[in-house]
Amino acid sequence: MTATYDPQVAVEQSRPAYREMTDQLGKLGLDAAVPEGVRAIAEKTVAQTREACDRSLDAFDASLRTFEKSFEAAGQGAAAFNRKIVDITRRNVDASFDLATSLANAKDLTDIMRMQAAFWRTRFAILTAQAEEVRALSTQITTNKKKPIGTQTARLAGATPTKASLSGR
Repeated sequence: MTATYDPQVAVEQSRPAYREMTDQLGKLGLDAAVPEGVRAIAEKTVAQTREACDRSLDAFDASLRTFEKSFEAAGQGAAAFNRKIVDITRRNVDASFDLATSLANAKDLTDIMRMQAAFWRTRFAILTAQAEEVRALSTQITTNKKKPIGTQTARLAGATPTKASLSGR
C-alpha cells in the first residue's frame, strides 16, 4: 500500500506546531533579535554565493549549447526537455536566493520561521505545477517522436509506411 503525499495536508498539520513553538519563544522573553553585524555578513555571503552561482549557470548554459549542437541529430525533443529542466532549475534557484536574501534581513527568529513557512507553502504548489510542465512536455515529445520512428522502421523493413505507422500506432 503506497501512501500519497498531499502538501496542503502537511501544511495544515504543521501549522499548530509552528504556532505553539512561536508562542513558547515569545513567552521565554529571549532576545531573538539577529545582530546587525550577522545580518550584514549573511547578506554579503548570499550576494557572493549568488554571483558564483550565476557564473556557474553561465558556464553551464555554454556547455548545454555545445551539447545541443553536438547531438542535434538526436532530435529537438531532447533539447526542449533539457531547456525545460534548466528553466525550472533556474526558477527554483532564484526562489531559494530570494528566500536567503529575506532570511539575511530577518530581524528575529520569529521572522525567520514565518518566512520559511511561507516559502515552503508556496513552493509545494509551484513544484506540483513544475512536475506537470515536465509531464506535459514529455508526453508531447513522445507523441511527436512516434511518427518519425514509424516511418524509419517501415523504411528499414523495405516497405512503404502504412497509415498506422505514420500515426504512431
